[in-house]
Amino acid sequence: MSNSSFLSQNSKLKTQDLSPGQAATLACLLEVTAPKVGNVHRGADFEKLTFTDFVASAVAIGPAMEHAATTGVGRAVLSAIQATRQLVSTNTNLGMVLLIAPLAAVPRGESLQVGIANVLNSLTADDSALVYEAIRLAQPGGMGEAKEMDIAAAAPPSLLAAMKAAEERDLVARQYSTNFAIVLSEILPNLLAGQQKGWSLTDNIIREHVRLISVYSDSLIARKCGSETATQASAYAAQVLAAGDIDDENYHAALSDFDFWLRADGQQRNPGTTADLIAAALFAGLRDGLLSPPYR
Repeated sequence: MSNSSFLSQNSKLKTQDLSPGQAATLACLLEVTAPKVGNVHRGADFEKLTFTDFVASAVAIGPAMEHAATTGVGRAVLSAIQATRQLVSTNTNLGMVLLIAPLAAVPRGESLQVGIANVLNSLTADDSALVYEAIRLAQPGGMGEAKEMDIAAAAPPSLLAAMKAAEERDLVARQYSTNFAIVLSEILPNLLAGQQKGWSLTDNIIREHVRLISVYSDSLIARKCGSETATQASAYAAQVLAAGDIDDENYHAALSDFDFWLRADGQQRNPGTTADLIAAALFAGLRDGLLSPPYR
């Protein structure tokens, strides 16, 4: 039986049948599998961070995300990071977990656009304490110190207030303060538009990843390398997009050059925050059955 015949006969298989845990794991797997510029993927490891680390981490977080709607955001985040650290020795997924947990906590009967605001506005002091514990356990790189809501200090009563204090320097925090506007109202619609054009999900993810860098730079690059380097990365990403469409040879040549530049400084210019946003949008699309198989 051909693949096309198999798919046509199994067209009743819908992605909305995925549970929250399955959607979280699949989203993380799809994100890391796509050969995005400057990131770990199936064809490129870092010296101390590998594709296999991310695969194991994707599996680890599934149970915590499965029960996020009942345990709450803070407990889901901490449980996911604890499970991850049982399998890998470095931070692979803190940003993804911080983004996916609130989305996974939205009850299945509610839309994400409406439900995410309810989840964020219901965060408690316990959520804040648990999230701060998870961040310390994950030990993310380039955190530095902040004048307000420093992660090295005691957890504040309001996690939402802490995220709002950090929104100008961190795109993950900005999602909490804007009801996930970039993820739900920008990235996901762009991925769906690419799907309608017939783009493969891989090409779709790669292009959207570059577009995000061009518009927002990348929080991780800024923290590790400084704002000047982050701005330079944005300008480089804009040049890639201007080089041509997704099937243009000039675009792919520019993409390769950009990838080389991002990896050239000991992988310090790793646009990891942008990748986390992609994973969150993939979760949203899978959760609501908007991103359809096959995922090629």
